[in-house]
Amino acid sequence: MASFATHLVVVVTMLVASVAVADSNMLQDVCVADLSNAVKVNGYTCKDSTQVTPEDFYSQGLASAAATNTPTGSVVTGANVEKLPGLNTLGLSMSRIDYAPNGLNPPHVHPRASEIIYVLEGQLNVGFVTTAGKLIAKNIKKGDVFVFPKGLLHFQKNTANAPASVIAAFDSQLPGTQSLVASLFGALPEDILAQSFQIKPKQIKKIKSRYPAKK
Repeated sequence: MASFATHLVVVVTMLVASVAVADSNMLQDVCVADLSNAVKVNGYTCKDSTQVTPEDFYSQGLASAAATNTPTGSVVTGANVEKLPGLNTLGLSMSRIDYAPNGLNPPHVHPRASEIIYVLEGQLNVGFVTTAGKLIAKNIKKGDVFVFPKGLLHFQKNTANAPASVIAAFDSQLPGTQSLVASLFGALPEDILAQSFQIKPKQIKKIKSRYPAKK
């Protein structure tokens, strides 16, 4: 069963790579990201090819479940260009999402990528919202696959009293993640939020206290 899961993840990743259009096409065999270079032009500059090593293309980061003792009961472990520099210019990345019993990966968007997930363990309710405001949601279980279109608001909720895990693949080396709640209440002014949600400013202030503004 483990072998089947491994093979399926590889196939999913290959499919994502074959249709990747979010990132620019590569112009050389490899362009390992030089993470030490402060210069960035819509991505990372290339590391000196004589300094490229197998470790630039390798990671064990997704092999084990991460601790899920977070406020929402989920944790995302990324394998993007910032963690795996060999992904630079390749237009793909992966992540592992682990969920505590009844844990939630809160509503968020990936502005630069579509996402496909494969359930390693457990059962979840997952879904996304179209620009017309329609919810597309489904209950999925071990072995199932689900797709989230690029830029659309989506979530995953563990519906069982047992842990769950998924592997996700993206058609971008750096998909970006914007959390809906944290972005709204951590960044927007109280008056804008109060008028938008039609609730009293003091209620907004109470919620905002849980989401410190980014500097």
